[in-house]
Amino acid sequence: MPKRESNDRFSEPRCGLILGGVRSGKSRLAERLARESGLPVTYLATATASDGEMRERIAAHRQRRPANWALIEEPLALPAALASSCTAGHCVLVECLTLWLANLLWAEQPERLDAELAALDALLPRLPGQVIFVGNEVNMGVIPVNDLARRYGDLAGSLHQRIAAQADQVVLTVAGLPLVLKGPALPPL
Repeated sequence: MPKRESNDRFSEPRCGLILGGVRSGKSRLAERLARESGLPVTYLATATASDGEMRERIAAHRQRRPANWALIEEPLALPAALASSCTAGHCVLVECLTLWLANLLWAEQPERLDAELAALDALLPRLPGQVIFVGNEVNMGVIPVNDLARRYGDLAGSLHQRIAAQADQVVLTVAGLPLVLKGPALPPL
């Protein structure tokens, strides 16, 4: 994939990827960076409230978000939502890539999964404005015995690698601490 064109108008990376495990602090970091961008922000949520625990997680995210942020809830058509919401002088925070991937896998439409991934790959180099992607790092443990879980891990790892190759900044978050893997240092906490 070709590298995204740089935009010297903003000091922030145009495309960022923040990875981490569950409760690692990745979402709070992404929200902080979106706030500090000084740009209007759209929060593009991919989660669905499939059970009580997930409803609680979604509620906690909603409570933390500033009231002036726009919200788009799109569990499947992420590339289309990005195409319509990314504009110059605007920040879009995508929360989260791995939930989006899981939604596509559970949709049991292999052709849709492949089409959405291909559409994101084609769209990413052309997105205007600033985009912050958040994803769960799921491949740092034991290899699952279940074939669907292995496929999910493989797809997530491949997706994260493709976005990281395009991103201006990649951050791994562990225990609330960000480790910059690629790109400029983060502002102090």
